[in-house]
Amino acid sequence: MKDLLYLKDDQIKDFIQLLYYAYRETFTDPSVILSQKFFGPAHLRALNLIERNPGINLGELIFKLKVTKQSLNRVLRDLIKSKMIKQLKDENDTRKKNLFLDKEGKIFFEQVYSSQKKRIFNALKNSNADSVIKFKEVLKKIVDGK
Repeated sequence: MKDLLYLKDDQIKDFIQLLYYAYRETFTDPSVILSQKFFGPAHLRALNLIERNPGINLGELIFKLKVTKQSLNRVLRDLIKSKMIKQLKDENDTRKKNLFLDKEGKIFFEQVYSSQKKRIFNALKNSNADSVIKFKEVLKKIVDGK
């Protein structure tokens, strides 16, 4: 534990490189499935957030993805045209559009998720419980900037 308090630049660079490789491999697994619909990583990120947050509105999605409205609109047009998602007007504020996975989108997302799940599941299964809990804590702190 003491060496963690004195992480050297090379150790931090190694960690960043491992994070990149983990991301690359996790998001390369579904690339064949995505390419069949001419989708890319941006489509997958949007689908993932909509699946995890049914009814999310455009503003929230833009905030969570940290993208511009213009770049998100291109992705959403593709997803709507492919019948992956549907937009419904908010009951309380009709100016807002809430996003949901459509039937086709749910099926497609499950295919993508299954391809990613294998890698993550195996890594977690082959780790002890303490490592999994600490890993999740560290990832949350990276995301939160702490």
